[in-house]
Amino acid sequence: MHYKRQEINVNILEKYLTDRFTIKQVKKIHIWLRTGIQLFFFLLFPSAYTAAFAGIKYIFTQIGAGEMVSVSSFVIVLIVLCGYTIIFGRFFCGFACAFGTLGDAVHAGYVWCCKKLKKKPVVLSQMISTRLSVCKYLILLMIVLMCYAGIYSKAQGTSPWDVFSMIHAGNLKLANYIPGLIILLLILVGMCVQERFFCRFLCPMGAIFSLLPVLPIFSLRRDRSSCIPKCSGCTRKCPSDIQLPDNGSWEISADCFQCQKCMDVCPKSNVHCAVNDHFRKITLRGNEIIFTVLRALLLLGIFILLGI
Repeated sequence: MHYKRQEINVNILEKYLTDRFTIKQVKKIHIWLRTGIQLFFFLLFPSAYTAAFAGIKYIFTQIGAGEMVSVSSFVIVLIVLCGYTIIFGRFFCGFACAFGTLGDAVHAGYVWCCKKLKKKPVVLSQMISTRLSVCKYLILLMIVLMCYAGIYSKAQGTSPWDVFSMIHAGNLKLANYIPGLIILLLILVGMCVQERFFCRFLCPMGAIFSLLPVLPIFSLRRDRSSCIPKCSGCTRKCPSDIQLPDNGSWEISADCFQCQKCMDVCPKSNVHCAVNDHFRKITLRGNEIIFTVLRALLLLGIFILLGI
């Protein structure tokens, strides 16, 4: 049996914006929208990351102690965020994680200072970045084993995200968290020389998210047929050095943070959300702003319901 391939283009916002703004202005609107969403979640929901990872630590601590794993509030946050990631990709990482937002701000500040001082920013080579990307899995494994063995509590004061949470809450009593503070300062240095340093190389929750199966509905694709030869702007702009899959591909990168910066840099506006199956092709070109807002509002509703 043969099915007619249909293409559905949803371009409600695209026409509205392009009629009133230039392409460059539309891209600036997208950048400011992303910044606004990040700042909103950074200020109001900084504990979402630590709450989710507390669920991982609780589960393996209980298993190691031979005790029952109950559905605690931390476990619920973990399950819900993992479910959200399976459906929408790592949107939480790109827009709502406080550590991710901190990394974007630190890196942008470092690059701005280098420009003002007319100095070339120090950057990690792609070879080093590729090798360091394994570290987050090793860190996750180490923490899981420590929780399972019941010795994680003895490492109190070494967690950089605990220190960050205390500083964010205005608690500067860090005498018992000196190791964690030193690690946090080293991470901040790493954030300067590599965009999304913590997310790519050190984040244990990022390791978990990258192992999850992700539906391709909101994954980013590019229309290579109209790309400028040898451009590769999207790959160079990507914090994870990802090569975007082409239209029609079901390929999904586990390291895509859904930050959508590749959309902002593309001179031909070829990057868009799209899903393809055997029978139809659905393109959300020009309406990524709408779906960004919808995903952010859904995540906000989830955080409110969970009491984060």
